[in-house]
Amino acid sequence: MVELLTEQTVLGIIATLAVLGLFVLLCRARRVSTSVDEAVADALHRMSKAAPDLRDGLTPDAADKACKNLVELLKCVAVGMTDERGALLSWDGDANEHYVDLQDAIVKAISGERKEFVEHDELECVDKGNCKMRQAVIVPLIVESRTRGALIIVGGVGSKRLYRMSQEVARFVCTELELGELQESRQRLAQAEVKALRAQISPHFVYNALNAISSLVRTDPEHARELLQEFAEFTRYSFRANGLFTTLAEELRNIDRYLTIQRARYNERLSVRLRISPEVLNVVVPFLVLQPLVENAVQHGLANKPGGGTVTIIAQDNGSEALISVEDDGVGMDADLLLDDLKDAHKSGAHVGIGNINNRMRTVFGEDYALMVETAPDAGMKVTMRVPKFSPGVRPVLAVVPDDPADEGPGPDDRRVRLSPVR
Repeated sequence: MVELLTEQTVLGIIATLAVLGLFVLLCRARRVSTSVDEAVADALHRMSKAAPDLRDGLTPDAADKACKNLVELLKCVAVGMTDERGALLSWDGDANEHYVDLQDAIVKAISGERKEFVEHDELECVDKGNCKMRQAVIVPLIVESRTRGALIIVGGVGSKRLYRMSQEVARFVCTELELGELQESRQRLAQAEVKALRAQISPHFVYNALNAISSLVRTDPEHARELLQEFAEFTRYSFRANGLFTTLAEELRNIDRYLTIQRARYNERLSVRLRISPEVLNVVVPFLVLQPLVENAVQHGLANKPGGGTVTIIAQDNGSEALISVEDDGVGMDADLLLDDLKDAHKSGAHVGIGNINNRMRTVFGEDYALMVETAPDAGMKVTMRVPKFSPGVRPVLAVVPDDPADEGPGPDDRRVRLSPVR
């Protein structure tokens, strides 16, 4: 997952360099009195309009929109794009009758993975005197070592830099296509991680929850009905089909359902303290980012402690971030042992929820947003996360205003561990 973020950053830099390189060539080619600032703004505007569609893949619709913007940017005769078989996806501009004449060069460019240059004088043209085309460059579009199609740039009189400009444009197009594929794989990865978290919702919890509810059916049917409703809402939320993000308010509401059911089982052995700042309730968080931490606190921290203990959940404002912690005063563990467990979590299943969430936070928000764990034997465990209030591309599916819980929480624990990526 770290490699994914690094590669995405590098691709963004390459796309920027391609735009700047193309801009320099355009300024030299046009030799107009337009100011540098206006030329830069125009180049960036045209490229930015082409980029979003290309990230959806090399489709006819994306090619139509990209070719339209590229032909206006390059001020050339025409721009075309083909698929990996050489079939035309889009052609914007004049001289489209010469696409048939360029097909052999297109096939050569795709099969040989190299640029092909075609002079108009080499072609049979019924209207050579008035035809706007003077030359054409065909550049293969290679993404992840696979040719996905070809870019065709047709130039007219005075297009001596066409060959060099074609390379910059093709680099930009390939970078945007690759960014789109990375984004798609990133979404698939996030969906897989959510499925993994759902699978980690302890079967023992489900079994024990139903047992606790059934034991109340005769003695306290009204309480049993309320717990059954909480259990239904908990499972409905946890296994919903849509959305990789939600609001902190929704996550807290679901945690409240989980703890309500657990309190029915543990009775006085489980205490809960909340301290939630209202201003962070609408902060967007990854879906199911807190429930596994709370379950870990109950199942591993307090279940094995004689007399039970307390789970404390704190969410507070921290400037441009929300600071969220889940803490228990249970049995704790050696910090080095925790790190070892996380490295082998995919084999042993130990603390896989913490490792999963740690990786998701780093993937969504960046390297600086790894979880912080404080633990020591007999000193409980505290897991802290920082969540930016605003992050590009992070949007919730649900937005429901919850109750406003408030209470006091304890201070910090003994040892801190900054979690590295868990693979």
